[in-house]
Amino acid sequence: MPPGTLLPVAETEDQYDAIADDDDLIRPGVDALCAELGLDGEEVDRFDDGSLPVYAIGANRVLKLYPGVYAEEAGIESSVLDAIDGRLSIPTPVPEWVGEFEGWTYLLMSRLRGTSLARVWRRLPPDNRASVAENLGTALAELHAVNTPAVDELGPADWAEFIEDQRANCLERQLESGLAPAWAEQIPEFLDSVDLHTEATSALLHCEVMGEHLLVTPGDEGWELSGLFDFEPAMRGASEYDFASVGLFVTAGDSTALRTLLTAYGYGADRLTPETSRRLLAYALLHCSGTLPWYLRRLPAPAEPTLEAAAQAWWGLG
Repeated sequence: MPPGTLLPVAETEDQYDAIADDDDLIRPGVDALCAELGLDGEEVDRFDDGSLPVYAIGANRVLKLYPGVYAEEAGIESSVLDAIDGRLSIPTPVPEWVGEFEGWTYLLMSRLRGTSLARVWRRLPPDNRASVAENLGTALAELHAVNTPAVDELGPADWAEFIEDQRANCLERQLESGLAPAWAEQIPEFLDSVDLHTEATSALLHCEVMGEHLLVTPGDEGWELSGLFDFEPAMRGASEYDFASVGLFVTAGDSTALRTLLTAYGYGADRLTPETSRRLLAYALLHCSGTLPWYLRRLPAPAEPTLEAAAQAWWGLG
């Protein structure tokens, strides 16, 4: 860290990875920033998870820091949060201030209430899973329908080209993540067999809809959705790209909950098919931030070690 500075230099991914979890190194800068924002009297606590440093500031605010290498994501997140404010049936953070401090960008926003859905999903009874899934399907339909100038500016500029680029490096990326050759050799043929409808490019995508990014609170009839956050990876593209992460990290193999969610979103029975399941697995293989070894560790094993079986095990619709 250069003399006289309170936040470490993180202009490359390697520099950030070296300091990401060192709160003793980052916290002095956070305290100084809070003082500059007039929040020095508030209690400051870092959240345990998340790829970027995020702090609860008192009871009502959250401060998120973006190192230089990820500075662009602050603008994406703040503009998307502005665009969706009040448009969804579940709460989202409201931006209060975006600024720069010692080479980092920060976003001060309102704090949502609730418990991580990831912590309670497995113990929810079927009817409560169904109600959560239904409300999430409705909220995702609302999200995907948001269309403002800020959303129009989101990348990628050409969705079909983005998918082709992801496809070109898919096999190499999966192998680098430790995927066994028996799985890897299935990928090219599987992707060739799936029509991804790459002309559909208009939806505002969260890109990482997962239990860890959803909050729930107890209600009269069970747990209810109380928040959706973490929009810095947001893009504009095909809506089913979001359902890849939903199947992996929310419904997690519960086909009844997934059908309920997609029905609430607007899918008719003619779209709740094995072909849709295969398409969602294809998007998961091509996703920016996921790998098949991770999915295999996190989810129930398919009945057979094949991509066809994985599609039905994790996104079963037929």
